[in-house]
Amino acid sequence: MIRRRVGATGPEVSAIGLGCMGMSFAYGTGDDAESTRTLHRALDLGVNHLDTADMYGFGANERLLAPVVRARRDEVFLATKFGNRSSGDRFGGTGTPGAYVDSSAAWAREACDASLSRLGVETIDLYYLHRRDPATPIEETVGALAELVAAGKVRLVGLSEVSPATLRAAHAVHPIAAVQMEYSLFSRDVEGEMLATCRELGVSLVAYSPVGRGLLTGAITSREQLAEDDWRKNVPRFAEENLDANLRLVEAVRAVAAEIGCTPAQAALAWLLAQGDDILPIPGTKRVRYLEENAAAADIRLDPEQLARLREAVPAGAVAGERYTEAGMRTVGH
Repeated sequence: MIRRRVGATGPEVSAIGLGCMGMSFAYGTGDDAESTRTLHRALDLGVNHLDTADMYGFGANERLLAPVVRARRDEVFLATKFGNRSSGDRFGGTGTPGAYVDSSAAWAREACDASLSRLGVETIDLYYLHRRDPATPIEETVGALAELVAAGKVRLVGLSEVSPATLRAAHAVHPIAAVQMEYSLFSRDVEGEMLATCRELGVSLVAYSPVGRGLLTGAITSREQLAEDDWRKNVPRFAEENLDANLRLVEAVRAVAAEIGCTPAQAALAWLLAQGDDILPIPGTKRVRYLEENAAAADIRLDPEQLARLREAVPAGAVAGERYTEAGMRTVGH
């Protein structure tokens, strides 16, 4: 597995990481035994960048990772996040919890201690603000994160789904190592000012949903394939009125991938890796076979013509539907 540096001064990590959300949250019923096998297999393959968050299963995903991380701590680059909260009994309360954003300094400190406890570690390698409440000055939040770094609880600081202006203001308080944004052939909004700002400041861009929440794998052909409790059934890009148009784009990617000699997911990941050494995709999976497919994409080298053809297969603005629901879109870009 090739390696890439996190931020200007951080460690080198696997160029392709592992997003762990789907093991416990959002994408249908989990399988903890298979997920645990997937985590161990990732480390065996040199995929050491593991990405979780306190909201994934309201703490369940961090607890799932904990035994693997503790057993193989020296092999793991561990990233988690805070900022999304439940109005129930915090993570896993009774009733139907409502979600809200809290980026206050007090919650940064409390959430960090809770994540450390669930994960069973002394230090989080990369700690992100998952979503930002625009009513809270970013200087307040990052000031608290800087205190966590000084206390040895956090190694590197990251942000997620923020604006370029917020990144600049945050970086002036404490160095930001990485910004996590949705980036794929299907989602290229970051290619303007956001990516330019990251590069100016020496900030890595961690690309989540790099295969379009599964669409770019080519494995999804209808909504009926998604479990009833699969969060994607509420995502506009998977809505009946949008899905057919998006699947036609996937077929165009599949055609290029076939000529390259790889799967559509591998073509999408190889395309992302070719956008710069500061791009770190974290495709998510809870199954060993898909992990192995994703990891193998790091060995694919696309020539300029292949890169151009993949970009042309999904023209900018061609994807039908927003990335999130209307409520979800209100929480990004602050």
